[in-house]
Amino acid sequence: MSQTVANALPLLIVLSSLLPGLVIFALREDQQGLRTFLNLAGVVVKLVLTGVMIVGVSHGLSFRFVVPFIPGGDLILQTDALSLQFVGLSSVLWLATTLYAIGYLGGSPLRSRFFGYFSLCVSATVGLAMAGNLVSFLLFYELLTLATFPLVVHRGTPDALRAGRVYLAYTLGGGTLVLMGVALLHTLTGSPDFVPGGYLKALVEQHPFSLTLAFVLLVTGLGVKAAIVPLHGWLPRAMVAPAPVSALLHAVAVVKAGAFGIIRVVYDVFGAGPVQVLDLAQPLLWAAAATMVYASLRALQQREIKKLLAYSTVSQVSYIILGVALLGPIAATGALVHLVHQGLMKVTLFYCAGNFAESLHVHRLRDMNGIGQRMPLTMAAFTVGALGMIGVPPIAGFISKWYLGLGALEVGQDWVLLVLVGSGLLNAAYFLPVLYRGWFGRAPDAWPGDTQLGGGTPGWRETHWMLLAPTLFTATLSLLAGVLAGTGFSPLAWAQLIIATEFAP
Repeated sequence: MSQTVANALPLLIVLSSLLPGLVIFALREDQQGLRTFLNLAGVVVKLVLTGVMIVGVSHGLSFRFVVPFIPGGDLILQTDALSLQFVGLSSVLWLATTLYAIGYLGGSPLRSRFFGYFSLCVSATVGLAMAGNLVSFLLFYELLTLATFPLVVHRGTPDALRAGRVYLAYTLGGGTLVLMGVALLHTLTGSPDFVPGGYLKALVEQHPFSLTLAFVLLVTGLGVKAAIVPLHGWLPRAMVAPAPVSALLHAVAVVKAGAFGIIRVVYDVFGAGPVQVLDLAQPLLWAAAATMVYASLRALQQREIKKLLAYSTVSQVSYIILGVALLGPIAATGALVHLVHQGLMKVTLFYCAGNFAESLHVHRLRDMNGIGQRMPLTMAAFTVGALGMIGVPPIAGFISKWYLGLGALEVGQDWVLLVLVGSGLLNAAYFLPVLYRGWFGRAPDAWPGDTQLGGGTPGWRETHWMLLAPTLFTATLSLLAGVLAGTGFSPLAWAQLIIATEFAP
C-alpha cells in the first residue's frame, strides 16, 4: 500500500458513513430497500477500512490526512492504537444498531431523516476518534452535538422537544468551555499533534495558572458529554428518544466522546507528569468517585427501565474517568478496556429495553414480572449485560473492575477500592431485583401490548429477528470479551498495546 493511499484511509472512513447519510436525506419514505442498502453498504465499507487500519497500525504503519485550516492548527485525521479502539467500537456497534434501528423503526414516519442524522452522528464520532489535534477534535465534537440533537427530538412529542432543549443547553454550554480551553492552549503553543506523554511539560513552570485554567475548562466541557455529576442532567431526560438512539448515546457516541476526550487531554495534551505537578488529578478522581456512587443511588430510585439504565450509564462511564485520573498504567488499562466493555454491555441492555417496549409495551420495572417466560432470549441477554455491569466474572465488566482495583493499589489510592466495591454492591442492588422479577415473577395473563398474536398464550415467543439478532450479538461479545480476555485479540490485549505504545514514559 502506497503512503498516499494510506493517508487517505482516515478520510474514507469518515466518508463511508457521511456520503450514504447525505444521500439518505434525499430518499422518499417508501424507498426502504435503497435506504437499507446504503446503510449496510456504509457499515461494511467502514468495517473493512477499519480492519485494514488495525492490521496496519499493529505492524507499525501510519495513516495521516492533513488539511490546512488556521495558523498553527491544521485539520488532522490520523490513527494510533487509541483512536482505532474507538473507531473499531463505533464501527461494530454501528452495524448492530443499524440492523436494530431498521427493525425498530419499520413503518415509522421520517425514517430518511432519522437514518440520515444517524449516519452523520457516526461520521462525527469516528472523526472525533481520529482527530490528530485539539482543533480537529473540537470541530468533530461540535458536529456530534448538531448531529445527535435531531435524533433526541425525533419523535417530536412535547417531552422529546423539552429533552432536546435541555440537551442543547448542556452540550452547547460544554462545547463553549471546550472552545475556550482549546483557544487558551492555542495562544500558548498553537495546536500541535497529540503526543503520548503530552506536549505541555516545558510550560508548567512558566504558565501554571493558564494551564490549570485550560485543564479545568477542557475537562468540565468534556465532562458534560461524559455526564460527570453535576453535569449529567441532560442524559436521563434524553431517554425519550427511540431505543436505537438511546443505545447510540450511551454506548458509543456522546458519553464516550466526552470520556475519550478526557483521555486525550490527560495523556496526549498535558501528560501525567504535568497533571500531577499542577495537582489536577485528585479533584478529577474525587469527581469520578462521587459520580459513581451518586448515580448508582439515583438508579435505585427509578421505576422506568430506560431511566434506570441512564443512571447506570452515568455511573459506569465514570469508571473510565476514575482509571484515567489514577495516572497509573494498570488503572489506565482498566479505563481503556472499559471504554469497550461498557459499550458492549450497555448497548445490549438498551436493545433489550427496546425489545420489551416494542414487542410488549413494557416500559416500567413493575411490568417485567415473568417477562423471561415470554422473551427468554432477550431476558438472557439482559442478564448478561446486568451481571457484567455488576462485575460478575467472567463477563467483560469484571475484567475492567479488576484492573481498576489493581491500578488503585498500584498508585497507593487504596480508598478507591472501597468506592469500587460500594458501587458494585449498589449495581447489584438495582439490577438483581430486576433479574429476579424478570425470571421468577408471576407473568400476567396478557401483556400490556403484545404485538405478537396470542398475547396470553402459554409458552414463549421472541421479538422480531432484526431486534433480537443485534441483542444476542452484543451480549455474546460482552461474554466473549471477558472469557477470552487473556488472548491476543481481545479488547484487553488492545488496551495493553495502547499502554505500551501511546502512554510509554
